[in-house]
Amino acid sequence: METWYPPAGPSAVELLIVGLAPGLRGANRTGIPFIGDESGTLLHQTLARHGLARQSLQSDSADRPTLNGTAITNAVRCVPPENKPVGAEINTCRKFLVATINRMPELKVIVTLGKISHDSTIRALGGKIAHHPFRHAAETEIGSIRILSSYHCSRYNINTGRLTPQMFDTVFQKAVRSLGPGSAPST
Repeated sequence: METWYPPAGPSAVELLIVGLAPGLRGANRTGIPFIGDESGTLLHQTLARHGLARQSLQSDSADRPTLNGTAITNAVRCVPPENKPVGAEINTCRKFLVATINRMPELKVIVTLGKISHDSTIRALGGKIAHHPFRHAAETEIGSIRILSSYHCSRYNINTGRLTPQMFDTVFQKAVRSLGPGSAPST
């Protein structure tokens, strides 16, 4: 599973979104993170609302919006059995996350979707989990990068009310604010 970049490539990325792993019926099929499954619907609607993508899409669409200063990747590169990666998979894939982050010289903000992606991102940046614990809408910094945590936008989390569109929107409001003036516009 590759990282999805804006048209200008990694050098234009100020915001990185780190998901868990490719969805079996979504990214595993389409090859693009959060494209082709329901978890991508809320993400893409939210990105479009905040000017981080042009056009939103429906869950079953294979079309992809154009990202604006934003890239999307996953902490784990392969579809894990029962959608639950084990520690060895997470640790093995971290080197790809580190390489992805290192390709983005203008990176300012990372939004992590779920505890596994949060913890893997903290470790990829050389931080300690105890100093940067996961909580929904929590903010922390490692070096010059601000990390914002969110519950994953999975269908399960949305259907159970663990994550509402308003809660998700709050995280991206913070992300856009953290990018500062002159970055992706909030609409």
